[in-house]
Amino acid sequence: MAANRNSTFDEPFYKAADKFFPDNHKVGLTYDDITLATLYSEVLPRDTQLATSLADTLPLNIPVISSDMDTVTESRMAIAMALNGGLGLIHYNMPERQQLSEVSRVKNHVHGLIQDPIKISPNQLIGDVIEQIEQRKFGFSTFPVVDEAGKLVGLLSGHVVKPRYASRKVAEALTPRSQVHCILKRELGKDPIARADKFFTEHLGIHKLLVVDEEDRLHGLITLSDVERITHERQAQFKPARDAQFRLVCGAAVSATRNAFGGLDRDRILTHVGGLIERGVDVIAVSTAHGFSKGVGDTVRVLRDAFPKLPIIAGNVTSAAGVEYLAASGANCIKVGQGPGSICTTRIVAGVGIPQMTALYVCSKAAAKKKVSILADGGITKSGDIVKALTLAQAVICGGIFAGCTESPGDVIEISGKIYKHYRGMGSMAAMKAGSAARYGHDKNPTQKVAPEGVEALKESCGSVDRVLAQLIGGIQSGMGYLGAANLEQLRNKARFIRVSPAGQREAAPHDVVELKTGH
Repeated sequence: MAANRNSTFDEPFYKAADKFFPDNHKVGLTYDDITLATLYSEVLPRDTQLATSLADTLPLNIPVISSDMDTVTESRMAIAMALNGGLGLIHYNMPERQQLSEVSRVKNHVHGLIQDPIKISPNQLIGDVIEQIEQRKFGFSTFPVVDEAGKLVGLLSGHVVKPRYASRKVAEALTPRSQVHCILKRELGKDPIARADKFFTEHLGIHKLLVVDEEDRLHGLITLSDVERITHERQAQFKPARDAQFRLVCGAAVSATRNAFGGLDRDRILTHVGGLIERGVDVIAVSTAHGFSKGVGDTVRVLRDAFPKLPIIAGNVTSAAGVEYLAASGANCIKVGQGPGSICTTRIVAGVGIPQMTALYVCSKAAAKKKVSILADGGITKSGDIVKALTLAQAVICGGIFAGCTESPGDVIEISGKIYKHYRGMGSMAAMKAGSAARYGHDKNPTQKVAPEGVEALKESCGSVDRVLAQLIGGIQSGMGYLGAANLEQLRNKARFIRVSPAGQREAAPHDVVELKTGH
């Protein structure tokens, strides 16, 4: 007997977006204010596809982007995001030259090849090496040894990096160059991992392969553990996000930079973005708190005129008019969200901002008309929020979820035996003094009175990006399975919404128990 897939009894309660949101137009709704109704499904969560596209030339394998915040995304985070199929937006709260360097690190990253391994000198004491390991919290103790010219002298094995040998020189304990397995950089070919895998298979018991040039200068290090992990990754459901040259994808944020006379500094913007493009950047995000403004529109137009094929993200907005303005200016993708972030106080300080689900719906209607995509930026604390956001947006931007990850650039702090990482809003006083004041329409001069729109905080350390994304992706796939959605387009088409009371919100979380283990 065929399953009864629809019922007229459901229709008054569980409504499609185009019915639900207009019916609730008098109140702003965010993630916890709504829930999604389950639907008939023949889709197993593990079979769902999460691929999305932000622009014609910018596909992603998962719809998750790390935020362009200075305690969230630099090159390490961007590399980790791309390896998992997503995208990292490198923040601009740094000197322009440094941002160029951060993008280069991502684009030149050869997965498995450590291009700039930690090196030591033959004249160092082993005690100095031990101190360096402790200070910088290295998870390894084997080091290449090079001379002043960068030429390989040997390899210091972790077996001799012990306190009992602290007074001995590295030169006395190293494995000499003649006994170290190396490969010329040009011999790696187009697939360095396959070449290294062949080497490790042929050389029983060898775990490290050093990469040198014709003059024996060190250019990298490949480990057996990395090769095995990559081999496993290639069989994974979600592949790394790469460009046409097989490099990891990477985005960079820029601001609507102004000159000394208050006008848009077109030359500086074009020079910097041109440098980013030369280094292979895949998308530029013109990122400010108020994207529906002349400065942002002018910046997008300048970039579109100069770089017609460049994917451009612009924001932030919370209205259909804002989306239409930025799309008309030349943006491919619009960031939606003003004040929903955990460390953002814009709604309190400035009294503006729209709860996220209402803003996403309104913006999605304009985006569909203008044939651009939208990103749900801010306010996401769990995978269920992502599922709800993806019923209206093409992808989500997350900051707080990734701020506690090993790959984030925030400072590490230990309190009562627990490890935390520093996390701050780009509208916080400290971030604005460091350079992000233009994002909020202020001058970074600390003598000028400004109104901070963010706070500084701590996030408990949560391990690697791989671990966090695995949990988020599992939750997204589970939600799609409940709705019978095999892909994100089906999720947007099938979603049915209903409002939730405060009691319903409490019911949705663990209650009336003493938790022994959290769900994280």
